[in-house]
Amino acid sequence: MLRAVGLARSFGQDESLVWAVGGMDLDVPAGQTLAVTGPSGCGKSTLLQLLGGLDRPTEGEVWLGGRRIDRLRERALARLRRRAVGFVFQDFHLMDELSAAQNVELPALLAGASPPAARRRAAALLDRVGLAARARHLPAQLSGGQRQRVAIARALVNEPLVVLADEPTGNLDSAATHDILRLFDELRAAGQTLVLVTHDERVAATADRVVSLRDGLPADDTRLDGVGNGGGAGNLDGPGGPDGPDGVDGMPDVDGGAGRGNGAGFGLDALLHWED
Repeated sequence: MLRAVGLARSFGQDESLVWAVGGMDLDVPAGQTLAVTGPSGCGKSTLLQLLGGLDRPTEGEVWLGGRRIDRLRERALARLRRRAVGFVFQDFHLMDELSAAQNVELPALLAGASPPAARRRAAALLDRVGLAARARHLPAQLSGGQRQRVAIARALVNEPLVVLADEPTGNLDSAATHDILRLFDELRAAGQTLVLVTHDERVAATADRVVSLRDGLPADDTRLDGVGNGGGAGNLDGPGGPDGPDGVDGMPDVDGGAGRGNGAGFGLDALLHWED
């Protein structure tokens, strides 16, 4: 599903050169929840940005769903992020002027969904995270835990192959953290592939596997009890999967093709126009 080969990222040059990620191999099977832990400055967030296509490596390769993504042109990489990767940030990154529902709808609209389809998907996801009654609230009218649940719903709206979460409970109190942990556990049980960067042992304990980083390299790789890869999304270059119960009815392909529900896999060649 998600794989890094010799992945490295440096900053600066000459005497100021720093390797934030120092040449890492990593394989995350479909359906696995991976927690990445370690002290501040060890390269956790940099690794997550590289895996999600928010940054490009100095050396090495990133593969998602059987496709190498680190060499994609910017337009194709942006399409990939919209459709195949869901991001959850510590500071939520919601748009203050949009309601909770509109924040969740926006990525679906950018990916080509019709407004009615985006609204239906957002409503279903907000209900799933327990915020159906607050769909019209602005972020300023929500608690920190509620805003993070909106952010998780937004990350799921395009049914991504993988969700990448950077310190998702870092700004939350204990009660809100408990709600987010329960939600991540539900996603794990449903077979969603998750990579969670965290300092919080409670978050790491929800994972199938914990990789601890030191100085940009894995210092420990532990598989927890009850590991199962479970189901998951298919290869990116496979055929579109069947409509699921949460499918976005009538969502068009980004390239303007016929509308379809979003299934477990989709034809990424057609979706991204790799050489655009």
